[in-house]
Amino acid sequence: MNVDEERTANDELRRLGVPRVPAVALDGRAVHGWNPPAYAALLGVKYAPVAKLAPAELVKRLDTILGTAEALVRRFPEAALDSIPPERERTIRDLAFHVFRLSLAFIDAMDRGSLPEGWFTETAPPEMRDGIAIASYGALVRGRIGGWFEGTEVGEYERVVDVYYGPQSGHELLERTTWHAGQHLRQLYLLAERLRITPPSPLPVETFRGLPLPEAMW
Repeated sequence: MNVDEERTANDELRRLGVPRVPAVALDGRAVHGWNPPAYAALLGVKYAPVAKLAPAELVKRLDTILGTAEALVRRFPEAALDSIPPERERTIRDLAFHVFRLSLAFIDAMDRGSLPEGWFTETAPPEMRDGIAIASYGALVRGRIGGWFEGTEVGEYERVVDVYYGPQSGHELLERTTWHAGQHLRQLYLLAERLRITPPSPLPVETFRGLPLPEAMW
């Protein structure tokens, strides 16, 4: 169900005990969060897990995604950032901010041991009016994330984090963070094209190889 277009969709999810998407529901049962094995069990189909990219590789991919987003967002004029795409009721400003905030949420969650859903619903603060301001925030986020990764041992990614939709290992959460940011980068490139904004570089499609991105853009 599309929670943005169907007004009763969120009510139905809450009735099933699901606070917000992502989720899969079937015959009065639901699986909350990104959990392909549980989706398969719910649907009664076989599931063959795909090997995850190593944490070091995911770190490189995430940095590429954030660096590309930072450069692209600088090209958006202030007026364009107020636009709301028809696919989702969220301004481009908030979408661009979200790319960096969701990535910062990974290291915050690893340090804290939990990831509340409220971190993903935060919007750009009032002072981030133009693309340069959001890109500057993105640069700060990249710097903090890069420093955290440099000081983190491989074994840390086996720790379990209490994510709002269910427990995940650090490795699982890093993979999800990487493709989540990548999905929104794809959307920003599409929106730039609609607004006739020329990106500083092509979309780094090779960075997405091996990541479980959705086929749909939205």
